[in-house]
Amino acid sequence: MPPPDLLPGTAYGLFERSNRAPPTLGDAAAEHSSRAVPGGQLSATPPPPSVLGVAIPSPLRRLFDYRPAGTPPAGGWQPGVRVQVPFGRRQVVGVVLECRATSDLPLAKLKPIDACLDATPLPTDWLWLCRFTARYYQHAPGDTLHQAMPALLRQGRTLEARTRERWQVTEAGTAEAPPTLARAPRQAELLTMLRQHPHGLVSQAILAQSFGRDQLQALERKGLIMRREEPLTAAPPSGGPLLAEPALPLNREQATALAALHERLDAYHPCLLHGVTGSGKTEVYLQLIEAVIGRDRQALVLVPEIGLTPQTLARFRRRFRVPVVALHSGLTDHERLDAWEAAASGRAPIVIGTRSAIFTPLARPGAIIVDEEHDGSFKQQEGLRYHARDLAVVRAHQHGIPLVLGSATPSLETLHRARSGDYRHLRLTQRASRHAPARLELIDLRGRPRRGGLIPPVIDAIETTLSAGHQVLVFINRRGFAPTLSCHACGWLAECDHCDARLTLHRQPPLLACHHCDHRQALPDACPECGSADLRPLGSGTERTEETLAERFPDVPVHRIDRDSTRRRDALEQTLAEVRRGEPCLLVGTQMLAKGHHLPHVTLVVVVNADGGLYASDFRALEHSAQLLEQVAGRAGRAAHPGRVLVQTMHADDPNLRLLAARGYDALAEQLLEERRIAALPPFRFLALLRLEAAQEAAATELGNRAAESLRIYLAERALDVDCLGPVPAPMERRQNRYHMQLMLGAAKRSRLHEAGAWLVAWLEADPAARRVRWSLDIDPQTLS
Repeated sequence: MPPPDLLPGTAYGLFERSNRAPPTLGDAAAEHSSRAVPGGQLSATPPPPSVLGVAIPSPLRRLFDYRPAGTPPAGGWQPGVRVQVPFGRRQVVGVVLECRATSDLPLAKLKPIDACLDATPLPTDWLWLCRFTARYYQHAPGDTLHQAMPALLRQGRTLEARTRERWQVTEAGTAEAPPTLARAPRQAELLTMLRQHPHGLVSQAILAQSFGRDQLQALERKGLIMRREEPLTAAPPSGGPLLAEPALPLNREQATALAALHERLDAYHPCLLHGVTGSGKTEVYLQLIEAVIGRDRQALVLVPEIGLTPQTLARFRRRFRVPVVALHSGLTDHERLDAWEAAASGRAPIVIGTRSAIFTPLARPGAIIVDEEHDGSFKQQEGLRYHARDLAVVRAHQHGIPLVLGSATPSLETLHRARSGDYRHLRLTQRASRHAPARLELIDLRGRPRRGGLIPPVIDAIETTLSAGHQVLVFINRRGFAPTLSCHACGWLAECDHCDARLTLHRQPPLLACHHCDHRQALPDACPECGSADLRPLGSGTERTEETLAERFPDVPVHRIDRDSTRRRDALEQTLAEVRRGEPCLLVGTQMLAKGHHLPHVTLVVVVNADGGLYASDFRALEHSAQLLEQVAGRAGRAAHPGRVLVQTMHADDPNLRLLAARGYDALAEQLLEERRIAALPPFRFLALLRLEAAQEAAATELGNRAAESLRIYLAERALDVDCLGPVPAPMERRQNRYHMQLMLGAAKRSRLHEAGAWLVAWLEADPAARRVRWSLDIDPQTLS
């Protein structure tokens, strides 16, 4: 293991190894701008600043200078205070990042701020993380801060807890009911109910029992009950037990892993919890969090998908008697701000959320857990292209707390760091059910008839499983009825007018849709090329497979789970709740079903087509495809009965697929790591991807060529060991009627890559032609699309 004061490695450690101390909040402030206050922080008694450097939500990678005006905050002007300022013809909310005595402009020409919105700065840990994120991902600081805070804070709302009323019986109310209540039977009933709850009831719970505010106020006037205001997220009364239900017994491997995590609860301690599906990783998380809360600290848990949040929340709330808050895109603006404030104030010891929850401030951070750390959804693919897992590494290091990265199929970056000793590698090889994980059985599709994508032997296996009273999961990673519509007479294919992609046929409702630009059009009555009415669907999607299975097994419920069927709020959780009742049924779904769901009654998994990622152009495609296959296979046989996994493929003799089926993901990952080392690809090299897009192909191509030529000259002059490849068209060159080009940068050292990237960004910002082309620099890209 490396010394604890250094971030582990350079695979995605975000700092190069060096002999200097790790950066502090002051260092981050100083590095953020060359105009920062020396040391990155104000002195104990700073003079009032003449200039405020404000981060404005805009794509410009700079701060904007304003003059202080009006009443300063209680603690004086300092970084982290929100202000309302004029910006062009608009009034916007910005965040002060610098307090200085001078500006590049005459002070008289600076606009004054309109208002200060905060009495105290926003949380320090949040501000540090935002500054680091903007610097590392080469993104505009104002836009970074804007995206990292709840919407209501962006609009100027105060960061304070919303409250609710709680009613309790007074000392007088605990005595025998006074005679006056004999003539008020409803008041007497209400008093009796409140006596049964010594800690009181909130207004919503009382009103739900058909009592009214008039009765509450009448009892209050008589001195029999009293009310108090409490935050919406209020901790339970102190002194009681922490656990609402007992912890589960651990097997030997789980106990060993937990003991290793307990060794360094007060220090940065990165661990990969590498456990097969169903091995009880969540129970290890829960018992680690129990220890963290017992030390009066908070835990942040990241999950990859919003669909996993309800089941994770439910399990954590069943276990603990402390507030557990969630942060994800399904919340209202008020709910998100309430959860953010509860975490920042320390009232919520457990915070569970998806990707953006990494920016949640914590008053007393104690541990960070990233579940399914390999999942691609932790990488933001638009705007601020951060990776939540990588920022979790940085944040845990900054706080000096344990970090747990959990997965059955770790990313090659994480696996490489664990095997090189930078992360502690904790293994869980046994399932809680004691059944061995189901191995993949390759089923050759070549020359065999298919119905809804399924061949007869697979349909027979489904029938046998249902007859035994078990459930079947049919995995097909393509929504819609069929991948496209074709003319049987002339071979015409339905293609999108705006993208280099084919239109997907949907039956519910009937239409053709592009899954890249969301263009939709009605089904044609005849072929637009030859006029033939013989139009046929090609291939299978979730809708077609669902229809085929419903016809073949009319007495068995078929549940389709994809993005189209789960648009309604809580639709996924309601469907899964019905499935967990255990009655025989068929689940047809996309990768939404492959991630972390516990389906104890599923004993057969069928993969309709495993060939999607075998021969893709992206060098990570095989890794991602293997992870997905292993994850979906892990849904089978998680309880009392062993599982079986049937994988249909047109390439049953592919050596990578055969290795995965015979020896599992770990063996394939070893081979892929060796191939990456030979090819000098991540995690053995670091990449940045410049994406260019324009309405005219020539504009993107011309700017890409000039940027590449200028960058190569700069690299040669500075003797920087950085590769510059391209520009080349993106794998899908035309999307949404815009042409996409790419320029790839690669380097053996992250610092060299960042120097080249920073120069390229500055060149593009100064080039007039770049204003007519949309561009972005993606640090550590996870896909090349």
